[in-house]
Amino acid sequence: MIAIGMSTAQRRVLFAVKRRGEASADALAETLGTSPSAVRQHLAVLKSGGLVASRREQGRSGRPIDLYHCTELVESQFASTSALDRSIELLGLLEDEDPELVSRVFELDRRRRVEQCRDKLVGTSLTEKVARLAAMLSEEGYMADVESIPQKSCRLTLHSCAVWAVASRFGLSCTTELEFMREILPEADVTRVAHKVAGAFVCAFEFRPRTQPQSLQLKDSSDVKSAT
Repeated sequence: MIAIGMSTAQRRVLFAVKRRGEASADALAETLGTSPSAVRQHLAVLKSGGLVASRREQGRSGRPIDLYHCTELVESQFASTSALDRSIELLGLLEDEDPELVSRVFELDRRRRVEQCRDKLVGTSLTEKVARLAAMLSEEGYMADVESIPQKSCRLTLHSCAVWAVASRFGLSCTTELEFMREILPEADVTRVAHKVAGAFVCAFEFRPRTQPQSLQLKDSSDVKSAT
């Protein structure tokens, strides 16, 4: 959950923003019974963490004021465990009815993610692409970072799993994640080198520039997939 590590005061401000939909620091301070300056400090922290955003509007006095609202990252804070359990239960029912239906669900999700990400990675080097991918995954809650490794390669580490409840139940979730990375970065060999489901503390992937002909490399990738 993204809110882990937040102070009680920051959590109260975040919840107040969520309840109001959009509000100024002064309005939030009045709601919480604290000072506007204290609220602004908490909002600054929440904004730097990507949990709230703001827009400027002309106030009644003619001076501009900042209005704060929650970002999409906060939605997971308010999703109940029962709702997540329900989603997993529905996937389980699909699997009982026809395992192929679950495969299609994950495949359709993989294609959707490929279409969303592909245009954002055009025209950059492999290192820059992986860095952009890490940024996108971090926005989804994966706490991703990238480090350089020898031979012009890099390692992407996911310190958190945004779909852990699903991934720990359905192995296809992890399989399609690897296939997703291979498809949006066809110029790289992508190998999973650490797997949280298998007992590691993180998931990690290495991206190495292709040095073999494409046809041979695709055959190698199929071998790796069957091993995973």
